[in-house]
Amino acid sequence: MGCYDCCMRCLGGVPYCSLVATLLCFSGIALFCGCGHQALTESERLIETYFARNMQDYITLAYIIQYFQYFIYGLASFFFLYCIVLLAEGFYTTSAARQTFGEFRSTMCGRCLSSSFIVMTYVLAVLWLLVFAFSALPVYFFYNMDATCHTIDVLTETPASINQLCVDARQYGLLPWNAVPGKACGMTLSNVCKTREYQMTYDLYIAAFAGAGITLLALLTYTVSTTYNFAVLRYLGRKGMGARC
Repeated sequence: MGCYDCCMRCLGGVPYCSLVATLLCFSGIALFCGCGHQALTESERLIETYFARNMQDYITLAYIIQYFQYFIYGLASFFFLYCIVLLAEGFYTTSAARQTFGEFRSTMCGRCLSSSFIVMTYVLAVLWLLVFAFSALPVYFFYNMDATCHTIDVLTETPASINQLCVDARQYGLLPWNAVPGKACGMTLSNVCKTREYQMTYDLYIAAFAGAGITLLALLTYTVSTTYNFAVLRYLGRKGMGARC
């Protein structure tokens, strides 16, 4: 066998669908976890500096942010391992691997494992859809805040109406209703929107939201890939009915 034939055989053994899904999952999780972790830290700093004077007013929010950051650590580790396993399962069912190992037959264990991956990936995709929707909430909050600041900049000639334009963190459940001041209005709010911390936090939340979308796309791609792999194993099982795990 020539070098060209060997290369084509190796390239034919690559599960491209699973490989693309793995790259999407790695990049999406990296964006979501990395940017989300830093955005939560910056959000706590913004709340502490501009919306709450007493630490007791945002102590609950600080604990929630800390728990979410721990959750992000576990999430990144889980998806890294799960994507590696799904990629290995994709290699397991490639036609080139079957051609290389001519005695290969699908086992009952292999078919059960592949069907388990289908169910797990489908459940993860549904759960991640909720995470994707949840990650849109801080983007919505900062979008409203940015729109209010833009309106204030347009109405700078009428200071009386400017002071009536506010963003109240208490309305979004970020602070208790007895928090002081709990909101930022007028030029104070406009100055907040011009700070580097605000701009960076807004961009980080947008990046985390995009990362959640990329991860959702990767999980949907994995669902298609694992379903195809299961169909391949079912076909091989009919060819080798005597094989067992």
